Amino acid sequence: MPASAALVTTSPRKRLVVLKIQKSGNGVTVIALIGRMEKEHILELDNLLKAEPAGRRIVLDLKNLTLAGQSEIDFLTQCEGSGVTLLNCAPYIREWITKQRSEKQ
Repeated sequence: MPASAALVTTSPRKRLVVLKIQKSGNGVTVIALIGRMEKEHILELDNLLKAEPAGRRIVLDLKNLTLAGQSEIDFLTQCEGSGVTLLNCAPYIREWITKQRSEKQ
């Protein structure tokens, strides 16, 4: 049975849903990143990923991610390197990750 939750971040201007988590019964956890990903979200997202059972497939759906900076790209690069699937990755994010990987080699 699918489960879902949302992590809501308060900004001075408005409340913004940043992370939407959907778990499906087929052994896959899908975490949809919605809106702006900022430094303060990295630790929370990292904790969510670490809380998943060992061997469970994890997918970060970036379809509705509107903005990410260098530290967020570093985090996404690490996630992908550890086996997390990045789904619906915007071309600029994919290019940035690819560039980082080639610079480290």
